[in-house]
Amino acid sequence: MTAYKTINPATGETLRVFPEATSAEISDAISRAHKEFLKWRETPVASRAKIIARVAELYRERNDELARIISLEMGKPLAQARGEVSFVADIFDYYATEGPGFLQDEHLNVKGGGEAIVRSTPVGVLLGIMPWNYPYYQVARFAAPNLMLGNTILLKHSANCPQSSLAMEKIFHDSGLPEAAYINVFARREQVAQIIADPRVQGISLTGSEGAGAAVAEVAGRNLKKYVLELGGSDPFIVLDTEDMDATVKAAVSGRMSNAGQACTAAKRFIVVADLYDEFVQKFTDEMSRITPGDPLSPDTKFGPMSTQAAADDLIEQIQDAVDKGATLKTGGKHLPGPGAFVEPTVLADVTPDMRAFSEELFGPAAVVYKVADVDQAVELANNSPYGLGGAVFSKDVEKAKAVADRLETGMVFINGNTDSQADLPFGGVKRSGVGRELARYGMNEFVNKKLIRTPERPAPKVESGDSVRP
Repeated sequence: MTAYKTINPATGETLRVFPEATSAEISDAISRAHKEFLKWRETPVASRAKIIARVAELYRERNDELARIISLEMGKPLAQARGEVSFVADIFDYYATEGPGFLQDEHLNVKGGGEAIVRSTPVGVLLGIMPWNYPYYQVARFAAPNLMLGNTILLKHSANCPQSSLAMEKIFHDSGLPEAAYINVFARREQVAQIIADPRVQGISLTGSEGAGAAVAEVAGRNLKKYVLELGGSDPFIVLDTEDMDATVKAAVSGRMSNAGQACTAAKRFIVVADLYDEFVQKFTDEMSRITPGDPLSPDTKFGPMSTQAAADDLIEQIQDAVDKGATLKTGGKHLPGPGAFVEPTVLADVTPDMRAFSEELFGPAAVVYKVADVDQAVELANNSPYGLGGAVFSKDVEKAKAVADRLETGMVFINGNTDSQADLPFGGVKRSGVGRELARYGMNEFVNKKLIRTPERPAPKVESGDSVRP
């Protein structure tokens, strides 16, 4: 039975089913991608940039169509889906505009004279393994810089996003990109290992779960392949003080509930100093309890279903584990009645280290609130996590917030705002949140050969006695 199918998470209805790739098709895809790499790397940078810019145009032209596909496939509310498509266009525009400059030779100042340059050259075929929560965005931040650089791509998407996978492949082909420079493969897990082991494949980029990242890293390590991993997160949202509690709570709700809470960089742990805790929790709980679900295809819906029924069941199990062990359920905690993978917006308090909700990522509409005595305790609790992706610090004293940011064990920290993503900002984490960086200049510095080309200074010619040397 094929794993690649579109199941509407708002209704549970299976809409379309797609065949998995055969081993022969996988081998053929690798071969075609490698042959194309040998040509694509020789394509002038300006020509590559023109194609990448056309990709951005096509995303904008097809925004409504693309947004509807992911609303049906993984339940993203239509307005948020349109926003994702627009952001993807911005990413491709960014690399079409800035990419040529990133590829300029770097001239080194070296002793001994002569010339030394570092030239950025592509490495070959790359495998991308992408998740369902941001079906277009996750691919864009991997594909845009690497296609601009001159690499070619095999893309294995999540099994519940086959239609968006094919829609992206069509955009690349319609843009003028050679067909074998980006190939979508409906691969099985064992075929992923086959792709990684192939000597023509030079790197792997995965965005997904901690378990998936560990499995890919193991196979990549055995085959001495470079990898970039963007994994889970349990981002702290630290409230030290505020001049406007309502605005802070609004940011907290937005940070937790966008995309039904299914974002690696969503605020998940709300750490509040003691004198503000009661007010924050009351207002935060009130706002979360007022959120109502809707059809993701409705333009007015802000809260849709989770991606699958299995994902919803997993989140309920994590919540119930906390409640069974003594946590306080402030609101929510249950499946919503009716069809679809809907879970009530949930707030948990009094969570302790023996509960799954303390150390595991809650990937859905569930938040944990903590009371701390002071800044030091806030930092200690924030860092008491296996994850280190993003974080937010709220304070009317920006310098104080920056000092806290310096102490957080995360790859990103935002002051008085939620962790966000921009084409010109680096994205990535530390600890079990992953390895490597994406976006900005850093996105072109992962799967690249930084080749040194050294030209020594020519020595002056020797003059033998009696010889004449003319100027």
